[in-house]
Amino acid sequence: MSVVRSVKLRVPAAAARPGPAIGQALGPLGVNMAEFCKIFNERTEPIYERDTPLSVTLHAKSDRSFDFDVKNPPTSYLIRQAVGLEKGATLPSPSTVHGYIAPEAIYEIAKIRQTDDLMWHLPLESIARSVIGTAKSMGIQVREVAEEKEKEKEEDESSDSEK
Repeated sequence: MSVVRSVKLRVPAAAARPGPAIGQALGPLGVNMAEFCKIFNERTEPIYERDTPLSVTLHAKSDRSFDFDVKNPPTSYLIRQAVGLEKGATLPSPSTVHGYIAPEAIYEIAKIRQTDDLMWHLPLESIARSVIGTAKSMGIQVREVAEEKEKEKEEDESSDSEK
């Protein structure tokens, strides 16, 4: 019972259905798609919100059985959830900002990312810097909440004085 092949998938939490997206990856391996979807949904439903995208590494074995590892949601998804955006910037630049995120949220996202198998040994500060880099590439700046409120007041006052 050796591992034949490993496949990486992106599957929505608690909403996996046997269909073309999963079928094209699992069909050639001889893995039962319905069984995978059932087990995956049972395992992810109590942990994650429905339709949260998750990375899955499925290991198909020679006797057509399988096992899989579920990783945390992508960093970009966690950032979008924290900021409340549906989509990041298509062309981010320092002059246009699409949103702001608090350092506390960066810290929380870094703690979530640190629980992944490949990041447990990295310092939390390094992971937080990586999260900040991802946020910048999405057009999101890191700023304190108090600073954000002050800037909004200044912008409102300047726009009122221009009128």
